[in-house]
Order: sequence, then structure tokens, then C-alpha cells
Amino acid sequence: MSGRSNFYNVTYGNFAHPVLTEIRQETFGEDIGQNSWVTADEYRQFLSWLELDSESSVLEMGSGSGGPALFLGRTVGCQVTGLDINASSTAAANAWAQSLALDARVHFQEGDASRGLPFEDHSFTAVICIDAINHLPGRLHVLKEWYRVLRPGGRMLFTDPIIVTGMLSNEEIAIRSSIGYFLFTPSGEDERLVREAGFAVVRTLDVTANNASVPKRWYDARARRRDELLQIEGEGEFEKTQRFLSVVHTLASERRLSRYAFVGQKEFD
Repeated sequence: MSGRSNFYNVTYGNFAHPVLTEIRQETFGEDIGQNSWVTADEYRQFLSWLELDSESSVLEMGSGSGGPALFLGRTVGCQVTGLDINASSTAAANAWAQSLALDARVHFQEGDASRGLPFEDHSFTAVICIDAINHLPGRLHVLKEWYRVLRPGGRMLFTDPIIVTGMLSNEEIAIRSSIGYFLFTPSGEDERLVREAGFAVVRTLDVTANNASVPKRWYDARARRRDELLQIEGEGEFEKTQRFLSVVHTLASERRLSRYAFVGQKEFD
């Protein structure tokens, strides 16, 4: 089966459906409304590296469903702004924030994170981007914009889940990137661009394990609910998503595509 998948619109448009809630629970163990390869425990670890407290102001890039940003606002108590290009996801995320009475602390807006950010210089103490930087063209420009909106001493963290560390076929690349724009990165390029953007590299960590295990659990949870999902997605979209998750698992488990986390800090002037 070939062609683009409508993965994000289908997922965000049906995010609150009980079947998708069950699938997230089985996939991630602890459901914080995530829609990537991050588990709640991994997300907590990432937040600790950013050294956040209740006075922090955080920008989350590619905020998606809003779950992780709301988790951050709820557990740390800081101000969080989510930015995502998908209009349906930002609308659902703002409604979710309001239902939790967190809308004074956490809000979401639609925007293209690959362009100039709609924020003043030194607006945030931290920037976080989980498994979404690979969807943004012009990575050096993106990182320079993060540098601009960060306050001196502020930190940014991102994960890149498609660092090329092995041989890939054209078909594998096509399936892995079938849900949207993807930028495949050679090993070492992220560190170089982080430094060129002005950041000091604080931490680099191989976090490929989740990129192998999460899609396998996701695939299996969906397969067990095939009949229900066919009514929501249709057979074409169901099969495309299953094929996508299978390839993600294979490439990560064979270490041909790797996932790394990077932490950079904007030095004090």
C-alpha cells in the first residue's frame, strides 16, 4: 500500500474516543495524552534536565494533542505555551486545558514552527520539542529562533527520532515519512547545528529504545481493535498506520534509524 497517511488529522480528530484512549493506555502505560514515542517516565526525565520550577515559562514546539504540555503545567506549575501547525490539535488542546481549569497557565496556538516565531526576544526560560523537529525544514533557522526567544541561561531540549545510523531502502524511507514532511539527519549533524545556533551542548543521550518498543505496543494495541478502528479510520488509513508503525519499530530495533535527545543552553551575556 502506498500514498500519504492522514495520521495526524485522524488521531487528533478522534483523540477523546474511548478506543483511542484504551490504545494509548496499552501503548504508553501511563497516558498523559502523548502522540509520539515518549513515555511519561521519559518525559519526566527530560523535564528534570531543563531545571524547571513554578516560575518557568516554557515553549513546547509541536504540541500536538496538548497532553504533555498540560502534564507539565499541572505537575511543575509553570506557564506553558504550545505551538502546533495542526488547527484541529490546537483547538482540542485549548478545550482540554479549559476543561481541566488550566487555561490560565497553559495555552496553545496554531503556527508554523519552521518560520519566525511569533514571540518577543527572551520570552521563555525553556523550549522543548519531542519527536517533532524532524518535521521542520531549515533546522539551523529553527534553532536560532529558539535561541532568540530564550532568556540568557535558558535551556532547550529536543529529540530527533530519525537520525540515520544504517542502510535504508527507498521503500522504507517512503513509509517512514508517509505521515508528513520528514528531515532525515546524518549522525553528528544535530550537535553541529546546535553549536552553530549559539548553544552550548549540555547533554546528548541515545534514547532509541522507546522508538523500538512504543510503536510495537501501539501496533499490537491497534491490531486488537481492528474492527472498531475501521469504523473510525476506514480500511485504507488503518492499514497505512499499521504499516508505518511496523517500519518505525523495525528500523529502530535494528538501529538503522536512531533517536537521540539533545539539551542546549543559552549562555549568559
